[in-house]
Amino acid sequence: MSRMASSRRDLAVRASVDQGLLSPAQPVVALLDTAGIRASATALTSAFAAVTDAPVLHAFAVKAAPLVPVLRLLHEAGLGVEVASPGELALARAAGIPPTHTVLDSPAKTPAELRQALALGIAVNADNLQELARLDALVASAPTASPLGLRVNPQVGAGSIDALSTATATSKFGVALRDEGARETVVRAFLDRPWLTRLHTHTGSQGIPLALMAQGVGEAYALAEEINRAAGRQQIDTLDIGGGLPVNFASDEETPTYAEYARLLADTVPGLLDGRYRLVTEFGRSLLAKHGTVLARVEYTKTSGGRPIAVTHAGVQLAARTVYAPASWPLRVLAYDSQGRPRTGDVTVQDVAGPACFAGDLLATGRALPLLHPGDVVAVPDTGAYYFAHHYAYNSLPRPGIHGFTVDGDGAVTFTTVRGAQTLDEIVAEAGGDRADALVRQPVG
Repeated sequence: MSRMASSRRDLAVRASVDQGLLSPAQPVVALLDTAGIRASATALTSAFAAVTDAPVLHAFAVKAAPLVPVLRLLHEAGLGVEVASPGELALARAAGIPPTHTVLDSPAKTPAELRQALALGIAVNADNLQELARLDALVASAPTASPLGLRVNPQVGAGSIDALSTATATSKFGVALRDEGARETVVRAFLDRPWLTRLHTHTGSQGIPLALMAQGVGEAYALAEEINRAAGRQQIDTLDIGGGLPVNFASDEETPTYAEYARLLADTVPGLLDGRYRLVTEFGRSLLAKHGTVLARVEYTKTSGGRPIAVTHAGVQLAARTVYAPASWPLRVLAYDSQGRPRTGDVTVQDVAGPACFAGDLLATGRALPLLHPGDVVAVPDTGAYYFAHHYAYNSLPRPGIHGFTVDGDGAVTFTTVRGAQTLDEIVAEAGGDRADALVRQPVG
């Protein structure tokens, strides 16, 4: 994030208080920096355009921010979408994303999902050989314009977060290439299916070094070359290399960059970029994380065991990964006063707690910050992906409102609602509120 972007964030925090977006009645809100999102989309498309003339579909991984206005914004910036469920496909369609800019991935697609995708002409990456058998029957039963591919697991190893490492020896994703006989089986699967024209792999994620990501892509490229030689033609015309560029959560600096990754691919897998293959990418977190900020009011402060604790309205319901696995998912916390101005004063080691009723609901432990006071505002940056769009309904805490913002040349901030705050009536409705007697009316067995 540039200094300009951090300045926009400070202006947005102040404006959220001045305009009543954050208030005692609405003590937690989420903000998205529209200009920052556009800048990330441009950085991605420019990075690959600098190293290849091949057509590239940059398909945003909807799981990172399943919000229709975000998908529309990215579509206007030239990106498509990667979806992994009927719900994500419905969001993409609501955002107006055309089938030709949509890719369906999932390890557990149902026959109904596959039929819908083929009917719409959406690209499909089969996860395994059993799914290929399903596609055999569907392709034979009705013509389709869908480009079809197969996901392979290059088994190149794990990163620092085991749960997010997709290219391990035992990953649940794709056909494991290094298992005995698997490579030969994959080659034969392509030769038997002239309509199978894509190869998909995805090694990247948080905690994965760029070199390992590039190695996974290189393995898929080598396999594509082998299949095309065996076929005597270029049967595979598209390589879907996935996404997973890691995000720096330690500072405002955006590192690594798309340009670094694209240059690394050019250096290590030059044939990938020589124009013979169309490309698909599936970046998600790296496009949105730096451009989202959670704001929460400090409700109370106390001291326990000699350590100050600020109790806020942002916790596990918004940052489940950080609360349950803080070593893997640390977040910064920025301190502002009750007017939304950066708080100054002596730095004090303190905890920043959330509102949920369990002891571990902590956004930060032992963090050195200017001492927080009731009514102050804490800002949690880098939360634009996988945080406030993935609500965890602990204690039936409501989903916060999400607002995009822009800043004009005079520093004036304009907010636009992306998703309204969840109401208590909506919480009750989702909890079966219209079926209160459903169980007591059952006959006693």
